[in-house]
Amino acid sequence: MRDYKVKGYIRILVGTTFLLMIVINALANIMKFNGQTTGDVANAYPNLFAPAAVTFAIWGVIYLLLAAYTLYQLGLLQDSLNREQANFLGKIGFIFSLSSLANAAWIFAWHYHQITPAMILMLVILSCLIAINRMILQRELSPKERFFIQIPFSVYFGWITVATIANATTLLVSKGWNGFGLTETVWTAILLAVGTLLGVLTMLLHQDFTYGLVMIWAYLGIWLKHTGETGFAGRYPLVVSVTLGCIAVFVLAEIYLIIKKIRER
Repeated sequence: MRDYKVKGYIRILVGTTFLLMIVINALANIMKFNGQTTGDVANAYPNLFAPAAVTFAIWGVIYLLLAAYTLYQLGLLQDSLNREQANFLGKIGFIFSLSSLANAAWIFAWHYHQITPAMILMLVILSCLIAINRMILQRELSPKERFFIQIPFSVYFGWITVATIANATTLLVSKGWNGFGLTETVWTAILLAVGTLLGVLTMLLHQDFTYGLVMIWAYLGIWLKHTGETGFAGRYPLVVSVTLGCIAVFVLAEIYLIIKKIRER
């Protein structure tokens, strides 16, 4: 059987844009673009949806997983590919490169307080990840493909789902939105519920346990921010209660997926 390769320009594109994304994100905090870290900008638009700072440590996990995917895409640790597999990797690689460019551009928009452009770029990243995960969903993956492709993009997709809601919240704060007369507490509870609904539907549609774990991590971060002494210290009991309820829903969905998988085996 003929051994196919992902097209050379796709591999170069994936490697180059991934490195660009990593370097820009690192320099943004080391050199403090516009005199601020990424977290400093977030703190300039206080809102009740933002998670505790420790939650953002997941970016280290995301970048490690995406590095593993990139090495796999470049040909390392790959088994021989047939034409269909090579085309599949090529399509994912191109879309991932677009998301990496949008990620790098988002850093500049965010650091220079261009919140509307940052929101648009976040939606570009989210759209790319939706497209990639739909492509993954339509394939029967090998164990190696699940490890190097499915898991990295599940984790990335899960976090960007929450980040998109957080970015939208920041946009509304930057515009001085009055919430149609509803309090910030009520709107945060609504956003938490909507995020949970979308997250659980995505989990069940994709049968994606990993995605659910990321959503739980993000919501735990919100709960921690609201209950910790360095955060809101329990001043918004409605948000705390709704967050815990959302976490419980995610846990139940995870249990359902585990039971379903056991029964299928």
